[in-house]
Amino acid sequence: MIEVLVNDRLGKKVRAKCLEDDLVGDLKKVLALQLGTHANKITLQKGGTTLKDHISLGDYEIHDGTNLELYYV
Repeated sequence: MIEVLVNDRLGKKVRAKCLEDDLVGDLKKVLALQLGTHANKITLQKGGTTLKDHISLGDYEIHDGTNLELYYV
């Protein structure tokens, strides 16, 4: 189990617990529930790279304590 920190650059920081085997799309669903929005309205980035929904967090080298940027589409 890992904890990912997400910053939406509007002052809101969210922590989400997930597995490294989870897909980015699964993480977006967890974040959508916490933020009260739809998962398809969320875009996640790590170091300027937009994360694709069908790739696992481990493939993007997202580990415990990783910071991601969240943008609303």
